[in-house]
Amino acid sequence: MTQFDDIRPYRDDEVRAVIDKLTSDNSLVDTVANYKFPRMSKWVPGLMPWLIRKRIQHDLGDVNSVKDFQDIVANYVARSIKTSTSGFSFTGIDKLDPKQSYLFISNHRDIAMDPAFLNYALYLSNHNTFEIAIGDNLLTHPLATDLMRLNRTFIVKRSVEGIRNKLAAMTQLSHYIRHTLDQKTSVWIAQREGRAKNGIDKTDPTILKMFYIHGKKQRIPFSEYINQLNIVPVAISYEYDPCDYLKAKELEARSHHQDYEKSDDEDLQSIIKGIAQPKGRVHVGVGTPLKGEFENADQVAALIDQQIAENYQLYVSNIVALERLALNWKTVSSLPELTREKMGEIRDQAKVAWNKVEHKEFANKAREFSQRVAEQPHHLQQYMLEMYANPIINKYQVLKAK
Repeated sequence: MTQFDDIRPYRDDEVRAVIDKLTSDNSLVDTVANYKFPRMSKWVPGLMPWLIRKRIQHDLGDVNSVKDFQDIVANYVARSIKTSTSGFSFTGIDKLDPKQSYLFISNHRDIAMDPAFLNYALYLSNHNTFEIAIGDNLLTHPLATDLMRLNRTFIVKRSVEGIRNKLAAMTQLSHYIRHTLDQKTSVWIAQREGRAKNGIDKTDPTILKMFYIHGKKQRIPFSEYINQLNIVPVAISYEYDPCDYLKAKELEARSHHQDYEKSDDEDLQSIIKGIAQPKGRVHVGVGTPLKGEFENADQVAALIDQQIAENYQLYVSNIVALERLALNWKTVSSLPELTREKMGEIRDQAKVAWNKVEHKEFANKAREFSQRVAEQPHHLQQYMLEMYANPIINKYQVLKAK
């Protein structure tokens, strides 16, 4: 066993054995059957698993390498984009060197689709895809672990306990990320642990300090090491969040100082919803590599936040949410520093991006979003509005501080 075997993705020589295990195991078949054909699975419980197993064996029959598996994943992502979005766009990739490896640091809204959309954009641009960092808290089922590691995912050990064990896990992770970049393979990691459920994208400096653990051991100055990593900030923007209702429930519980306990399958349900449910338009804005003199992790985090804010695509859903909050100012307890006047200024700035949009389309989008919010319980609507409004507020606060 090498020093990375417990966290690295599967290699080509391991793929076939893992595929054979998955296709012979009932877990994958049952998961697909219950999600895609819930009624048929109940009516003809023996037939559907048999048909699904045959289809999976057919689709994966010729998969013998990581690239073979990723080609299949790319087809599924393309299908998801076609069926669950009303438009997918990306910018900035043309400024990257296809021969270089990059450390992509992205805002985080969706467990599976955030890296999938960026990976697909790179795939379409004839760039190499990257390895993906994912917390072991999301890999509680062996099925999920196998599927993720087949798709060039490496594991972040978040569940370890004890200071010594946590430090060992971070040291291993820091070394693995640098090792991967040195092998001319790019890496994707979220800017913070967990999704930004309230819509505020902020980079956790702790992640940058983790990157530097290996550099510090090599006695490389902080600024020099950060430059060597080729950090590229990425902003992923969704017109609609398929998990907004689930996130609103958690935000409400935490606002009342209640412990929020996820159900056993909540993460899995979030992954499925994120893949399959409507998202409206989706945009991936790729920034430029961070280069310069850096004093500390806080400074680097602020620069990442600036690029994410600059490249974040605002939608009518964000604008309408902010307008609704402005009309109900007394209830906006989470934004005490903003006045009505300032909120109006920010809203008007956001509308500039929609100047070329026909008034009818804007009105239709506004009505569509308002209906989406109205369909949820009244006590959750405020949290949904803040979730969609915060990207505008965050965007202009960050850029104003630039």
